[in-house]
Parts: sequence; structure tokens; C-alpha cells
Amino acid sequence: MSNLAEIEAAANALPPGQKQELMLFLAARLRAQSPRMPEPRKFSREQTATWSAEDEADMQRFRERK
Repeated sequence: MSNLAEIEAAANALPPGQKQELMLFLAARLRAQSPRMPEPRKFSREQTATWSAEDEADMQRFRERK
């Protein structure tokens, strides 16, 4: 296989289990070659409570429109 189209066609022909193995293989290679992932962001309880309240209010407005 010498180009992406051929690789995609071959991957398409794989059974599901081998497709999953291929995905895990590629993911491991990408992680090894990529820069470190950014640190997880930290949010205060107040921020998450505000977002949750906003989501609840949005859902209420959505339900009232029906």
C-alpha cells in the first residue's frame, strides 16, 4: 500500500475487531509523536453551578416552546 486511498480501502475491509486494533495502534503512535496534552482545566464550584443553572434554564425555555 503506497497511498492513503489504498490504506483506507484496506482498513474498510477489516472486520470490526481488527479495525479497533488498528485504531488503538494509530492512537498510540499519535500520542507518542504528539506534544503533551494540556493539563485539565479546573473550574470552581460557582462556575459549574452557574453553567448548570444556565443549562436548566435553557432546557426549561426549550420545553415551553413546544
